[in-house]
Parts: sequence; C-alpha cells; structure tokens
Amino acid sequence: MKHLIYLSYLGTEYSGFQVQPNAKTVQAALQYAATKIFDTPCGVSGCSRTDSGVHANEYLAAIEEHGTSAIPEAAVPRAMNTYLPKDISIRKSVRVAEDFKIRHEVMGKEYMYLIWNHPYRNPFLSDRSLYYPRTLDLEKMREAIPYFLGKHDFHAFMASGSDIADTVRTITDLRIENEGESVKIYVSADGFLYNMVRIIVGTLLEISEEKIDLERLENAIVSGNRALAGRTAPAEGLYLNRVFLNPDIEKEIAP
Repeated sequence: MKHLIYLSYLGTEYSGFQVQPNAKTVQAALQYAATKIFDTPCGVSGCSRTDSGVHANEYLAAIEEHGTSAIPEAAVPRAMNTYLPKDISIRKSVRVAEDFKIRHEVMGKEYMYLIWNHPYRNPFLSDRSLYYPRTLDLEKMREAIPYFLGKHDFHAFMASGSDIADTVRTITDLRIENEGESVKIYVSADGFLYNMVRIIVGTLLEISEEKIDLERLENAIVSGNRALAGRTAPAEGLYLNRVFLNPDIEKEIAP
C-alpha cells in the first residue's frame, strides 16, 4: 500500500532531500521512520529534489509499504514523528492508489525566499534567511516581475553544468512581500531548473543594486546567456512553500 505524507523540514543539517552516500538526507530519515513503524523496509519518493541547506514549509512524499500495516492512517504522522528528528515533522497522511507516482501528479510548486533586510543580524534567522544589510529598492525589483512571468526558456537561470535539455518553464506567479525587516519573494511555476529560484533572487538583488537593468534582464531571458543573469543567492533563504497536485488527485484524497 502507499501513503501520501505532508511534511515540513528545516534543511540546515541535511544534504538535500535525496539519499546520498555518506550524507545526512531527509529521504533517509523518512525511510528509517517508516521502516520502524511499519516493521518492513519501505521506499520513499519525494515531490522534488531540494538542495543542501534548503528548507520546506510543505513537502509531499509517497511511502511504499511492503507489508500489511494495522496502523490507522490518521495515526501515521504521530507514529512516524516519534522516530524523526526534531527538524522534520509530518502533519498529514492519506492512503493513495498502488500505482500513484508522486512526480507524475505534481502540476507545479511555489518557492519562497526569505531575506532579513536589516543593518544587524537576526540570530533567530541564522541559516533560515539571507542576511542583507543594504537598503533594498523594492520598487525596482517589482518592475522586473513582468519579464519573468509566462512561458520562457530559462536557460540563463540554470546553474552552469546542468545537463537538462528542455529549459522551458512557465512562471505563473512572482511577487515580493515585505513586512518590517522581512522580505519574502514567492515564485510559482510548472517546474524549476537547478538553482532557478536562487538565480532569480540573485538577479532581483542585482537589479536593486543597479548592477543589472531591465534591458539586460530581457537580453538574459532571450539569449539564455547565464553571464547576463545575476548571482546565485545562498541556499539558506530558500523554502519549498507549496506543492500543487493534479486536481483529480486532490479530489480523491480530500477528507
């Protein structure tokens, strides 16, 4: 049987989601917890590969249980949390069909990038935000938003060395919200390239710093030239914020 779990995690201590040799990963922690509560080896597949140091406000994963568990579905989160470290927490579990493949059912994702924009560091946001002590020109950053929206080839916003052939993605929403010293940049799309959100954020920062103007931004998108886009913002400010499932699946698992 399969279980679809909804979880959150702080990625500071992890080398991303996916299992890697000799590295601490979220997937490995979930596999351990699932094996303990179901008393059988369990496979875990995730909705996305998050990088080292990246966090998740909402992450979806599927557990493939190779046994006949007597644990009620509503009790799965509490049972697994017993065996998970304090920086990972499951909040919901639902039974799904045996042929459920999570990567096939994800229609899009929303990432959030958190910036602490203040002259002094916030120790409570260490490793959980980008500390940026300079004044941000939010008006200039927002003027750049329309250039990113829609369907484009985002080759210029992909990490160098990536071997993905199809670099066309559709950004459905990009917005900048600020409250006090916290600035949050939200990006929603049907899919993301490696480091795409972090490069978009770095580009917006360089637009604020007057290192990149809107003409150069447009040229970066049209040409696909990575050198024309901005720097890659650090991982610690990035959060997978929401996962958008196929509406038909959402209806099936709705309470």
